Amino acid sequence: MTVKEFFQQDRFATLNDMELVEWGSGYAKTRLTVAPKHCNAVGFCQGGAIFTLADLAFAVAVNSHGTVTVATNSTITFIRSAKLGATIFAEAHEIVNHHRLPYAEIRVTDDEENLLAVITTTGYRKEGQTMEFNDLK
Repeated sequence: MTVKEFFQQDRFATLNDMELVEWGSGYAKTRLTVAPKHCNAVGFCQGGAIFTLADLAFAVAVNSHGTVTVATNSTITFIRSAKLGATIFAEAHEIVNHHRLPYAEIRVTDDEENLLAVITTTGYRKEGQTMEFNDLK
């Protein structure tokens, strides 16, 4: 199974039109075009949508090594809002590839390269629970 095929099983992200656009070992980039369903009451992209986009990028980056990894802690700092119609990207870089507790930074930007949010996340690798991707070496 490919990375993209596997993460298309993330129903919440898929139902909210989030796409995986780039991936590699310890790295991932996701994309979302902000639609009305992603907006809060004041017309900006809901923080939860931004976080979910970042969480998907984190999941791909840290699971790229083949061991099931889940988030245990995340901190998000919102810097700027995203408007309806904007395309936003979350780019995750695994900073520490620890056998048990990986750590990643995710930066969310818009299509004009404005920084919208920065997220840091620690994960937990589940011993004995593995997956195999045929498009990662």
